[in-house]
Amino acid sequence: MATVELRFSALPEHVRTARLVAAAVARRAGVDESALDEVRLAVGEACSRAVGLHQQGGVGGAVRVALIDQEKRFVIEVGDGAGEHSELAASADGGAAEGGDASDDALGLAVITGLVEDVEVGRDDDGGLIRMSWPINPA
Repeated sequence: MATVELRFSALPEHVRTARLVAAAVARRAGVDESALDEVRLAVGEACSRAVGLHQQGGVGGAVRVALIDQEKRFVIEVGDGAGEHSELAASADGGAAEGGDASDDALGLAVITGLVEDVEVGRDDDGGLIRMSWPINPA
């Protein structure tokens, strides 16, 4: 199982780089060409959400992206370090980080769940975590 990890400052201009790297690693892992646009869009939405949570909460730290090549699945985990701000944004009542827009957050999550068949939204020790996966084509 190979893993590529990215960490970037919570700035919108870094989201494009994360999208490009995710698509390149997904292609190399064996994700079907027809799914690469989904990978790019889903990673872009997840990273943009993480950047937004950092900025809304005035939180420092990095956005984390792990690209994991498993035996039959390609997994992408996008984590933020927004701590309690992630919890507010992911709450069941659709709340957003203070000063944030709950509808923007809900829309971003809806786009991700519409693009990715296997997606989990949760938390880790640092903040929010979105875990997405795609099947890998046998060589």
